[in-house]
Formats: sequence, C-alpha cells, structure tokens
Amino acid sequence: MAGPNDQEVEAKFLLRDLDGMRRKLQVLGAQQSAERVLEVNLRFDNANRDLARQRQVLRLRRDANAVMTVKGPAQPGQEVSVRQEIEFIVSDFGAARRLLEALGYQVVVSYEKYRATYNLGGMTVVLDEMPYGDFLEIEGPDANAIRAAAGRLGLRWSARSALSYLALFDQLRAALTLPDSDLTFEALQGVPVRAQDLGLEYAD
Repeated sequence: MAGPNDQEVEAKFLLRDLDGMRRKLQVLGAQQSAERVLEVNLRFDNANRDLARQRQVLRLRRDANAVMTVKGPAQPGQEVSVRQEIEFIVSDFGAARRLLEALGYQVVVSYEKYRATYNLGGMTVVLDEMPYGDFLEIEGPDANAIRAAAGRLGLRWSARSALSYLALFDQLRAALTLPDSDLTFEALQGVPVRAQDLGLEYAD
C-alpha cells in the first residue's frame, strides 16, 4: 500500500522458515494489522499489451475488500523497488471488473497468495505465502529504513529482491520450462521449486 505521496518503496525476501519469522515478529513486538487472508489478483492489459511494454500495472484484487491498483514503472538504479502506486478500495469487485473490460482491458493473468500484515516500528511488514514459496515484504519511506527493519529481522540484505511476484514467476517458468498458466496454488501443486529457480537466495 503506497503512502500519501502515491509512492511504493519496498523489498521482498524469500524465506525458508515462515513460522520462525512469524515468531520473530511477535518477539519484536510487531502488531498484526490484518489477519491472514487469501488474495486473488487480476492483472489487466489491452490487446496490444501496452501496459506491460511500459512496465505499468493495472490490477484488481479481492481479499477482505476489493482494491484497484495502478503502478508505474520501477525507478532504475535503486536498492529497493520504488514506483508510483495509486490504490483504493472499490465497493463492487464484479462491477469494477466489468468497468475495466468495457474500457478495453482484459485479464491477462491471475495470481493468488495468502497474506498477513504487521506493523513493526512504523514499517509495514507482510508475510506472503505464494504458490512457489514464502516471502517477507517490507514497505517503508526509503531504502535505509527498509534495510534497518531487515536487520532487526535478521534478514540478509544481499538476498533482497525488487522484482514483482509475476516477474519472479516468469523466471521460474523459464528455469523449469513450465507451460503458461495463472499463478495459482492449483497450477503449481506438486512442482518442486528451489531458490535458484527463482534467481534468489534464502534471506533467513
């Protein structure tokens, strides 16, 4: 979730031990701000894939709410992912989807994850269970603040990733020569995934 300046600054870390990280957050006094929930995300683009070419994101998400998100391209040369993000709750998921389709957009991929959200010293920390592994994501005002939070959590800074979950999925499909599919738990059921298949290292 972006701040008041509509800018998202974040880094993600691949975890070997999700339960251990959950316990560490509790020990550090992190407050859980949102319970674990299944997210279903729909990524939209037009027939020419103009948004993808411009590295922009148009997404509709359903979890405890329905949320519309627009993201700009990530700024180059940054330690973490820095990009414009405009995000807001919509009252009707189905109507929002029909609106986007009426404007000429269509769903190009859907993806799922389970997410639990915490506040740690004013930083947003989320635990994400993806179909290909478990991750911790830190959002904050700048790279230095995110690095400090990662240090408190015992995460190796060198193992961070600024890539999106769909970009990591593209790397995984290339590494394992997987067929095109949505990023769902059903689609990847029974597929063994190693850190190197994602181009990552475990951070914990």
